[in-house]
Amino acid sequence: MITYSNKIKEIAKRLLKECRAEMVIGFRKGSIPMMNEPCFVRTDEQADDLVWDSHCGINLANYLTSRDEKIAIVAKGCDSRNIVNHIVENKINREQLYIIGVPCQGMVDKRKILAQTEGEVLQITETENGQITVKSANGEKTFSKSDVIQQNCSVCIQPNPVLYDEMVADPVQGQTDIDQFADVRALEAMSTEEKRAYFDELLAPCIRCYACRNACPLCYCPTCFVDESKPQWLGKSQDIMDIKTFHFLRAYHCAGRCTDCGACERACPVGINMRILTKKLNKDCLDLYDWQAGMSIDKRPALDVYQTNDPEKFIK
Repeated sequence: MITYSNKIKEIAKRLLKECRAEMVIGFRKGSIPMMNEPCFVRTDEQADDLVWDSHCGINLANYLTSRDEKIAIVAKGCDSRNIVNHIVENKINREQLYIIGVPCQGMVDKRKILAQTEGEVLQITETENGQITVKSANGEKTFSKSDVIQQNCSVCIQPNPVLYDEMVADPVQGQTDIDQFADVRALEAMSTEEKRAYFDELLAPCIRCYACRNACPLCYCPTCFVDESKPQWLGKSQDIMDIKTFHFLRAYHCAGRCTDCGACERACPVGINMRILTKKLNKDCLDLYDWQAGMSIDKRPALDVYQTNDPEKFIK
């Protein structure tokens, strides 16, 4: 990962010097371990702060919406697919962008590490062979990265950017022997009552903070439906029906657009796996329309077009 960081710094400085970008969007170290933060680089000195490691899970495409300057952006696989979404949905122009592609080796889930670590985490280091060493107030502990990886990364089959101008390293091998929708199939096999109980339990911890919405690169509406007052689509209470309505409607707004980047789940302060909702819609789009979001800037999303052979099983 150190080589990635050095290459990103080198590219950023070159692009700024050549005036090919007015700003570079990337990551710098956060104020606490495992929390790298987005940064907006405009000078050589700021470019020296750029880093890349297994704690760069935030989707940087979230910072592109409706900008008008020339931008370079660091993008892993899911980031690049969301950049494609932004281009297709006319939220940014391709000509404005210089995409610095990063072959992704997966992001660490800080909750998994914190659950197995005693005391405050003071420092975390990562080796090239996939070992994560955590130094806490109570000593050191080493993890295999594969054991503490984000759940969406564990089923990712497209770790390399689909759209880029320059890569920082050679592409990595994507996974080919996994069922990325195994959890959705298990849910589909449940009875109606079992599904109701599942979603009641899943969404019960929700505190309506909207962190999932704010972290999602697809949620860029000037006024969200939850904030509308004329008409008011749902109440502001902690009533379970209001909570369900928020999550289900937000998921439907992402239908045919979600790249399963995990930004929503990562941002949730109570750890709700709301990805199961959008994954179900991703599976339906793949099964019904042979469609995966963010794979090409030359194709309209599945729900944007009509074809005479579209499946109509949902019409009663």
